Amino acid sequence: MSAILDLDQIACSGNGVEHDIETPHGVLHVTMRGVPKGNKPVILTYHDIGLNHKSCFNTLFNYEDMQEIMQHFAVVHVDAPGQQEGAPPFPSGYRYPTMDELAEMLPSVMTQLKVNSVIAIGVGAGAYILSRFALNNPTLVEGLVLINVDPCAEGWIDWAASKLSGWTSDLVDIIMSHHFSTDELTDNTELIQSYRLHITQDINQDNLALFCGSYQYRRDLEIERPIVGLNEATVNTLTCPALLVVGDTSPAVEAVVECNSRLNPVKTTLLKMADCGGLPQIVQPGKLAEAFKYFVQGMGYIPYVLLSHLSNDSVASVGMTRLARSRTASSSSITSMDSSRSRNNLNSLLEGSVTGALDNQAGPQTMEVSC
Repeated sequence: MSAILDLDQIACSGNGVEHDIETPHGVLHVTMRGVPKGNKPVILTYHDIGLNHKSCFNTLFNYEDMQEIMQHFAVVHVDAPGQQEGAPPFPSGYRYPTMDELAEMLPSVMTQLKVNSVIAIGVGAGAYILSRFALNNPTLVEGLVLINVDPCAEGWIDWAASKLSGWTSDLVDIIMSHHFSTDELTDNTELIQSYRLHITQDINQDNLALFCGSYQYRRDLEIERPIVGLNEATVNTLTCPALLVVGDTSPAVEAVVECNSRLNPVKTTLLKMADCGGLPQIVQPGKLAEAFKYFVQGMGYIPYVLLSHLSNDSVASVGMTRLARSRTASSSSITSMDSSRSRNNLNSLLEGSVTGALDNQAGPQTMEVSC
């Protein structure tokens, strides 16, 4: 399935209040949509290299089902320093924040915007930053959606830099190989051209090189899967529910699988999207919006929301069932999120109350959900 980056749509969808927030490591540009709803968390996003919050997330957040969710949550979009539209170049000698420091900037954002907790959505570098943020501040993060996350210190840039000569001249090519598989770069001409144009023209190239350099020199997240009865209280790992997302032809598949192997299987779901490459939030926004509904439903929010394409099925029955299965089945099991048969057999898939099924989280391994 192909998708085209609509630059006009991005330029016109700038609703929200923009803030430049002082933090211990410099100024951070954020855009807030809506106001916090009672005690509910705010959805906070962080984009990948070569993108900003608009080019990374507008397709997803403008999708109909995602718009339904946004009626229940405020949203804070974070742009990494110097990556927002129209950002001026940094002065000569400027030291760009490290990945750890970028994560340390987020509590200041929450404090100044009066946000108590977040459900965070990150892609690539943004997923790494949000993972580090959650490790440092577990009480501030209620849930994580991590797209194309790489928990390791050595990643794609180290490989690409060894293959290409000249960091600056080949920066766009390196970023394109980070986002897209070889097949996508070869076959999906319109999508590739639109993103290459965006990366080249809409983001300050010197600022972009600094952000890429920071991601290149990230350190390992040093997370470890807890062992029941042995190190649950001491192991360094994410403590909140996590949904890991990757396209089945994405260059990030191995990294995401590695991250999944290091996380608590009771709290983690791995979603591998079929017919999807490196940007599932762009290419498959409907499936991702549906998965996100199930995710927040499993956390106890928005108890009843109609899916626009599922007749009278509610997220309460559909989403909680699938999350229950994902937390109790083995990693070798696969369920189809688009399967009408699965929807017709929901009652047989889960006997008794959904809540009871979630309480009996006995499975030793994370389930891989394929859609």
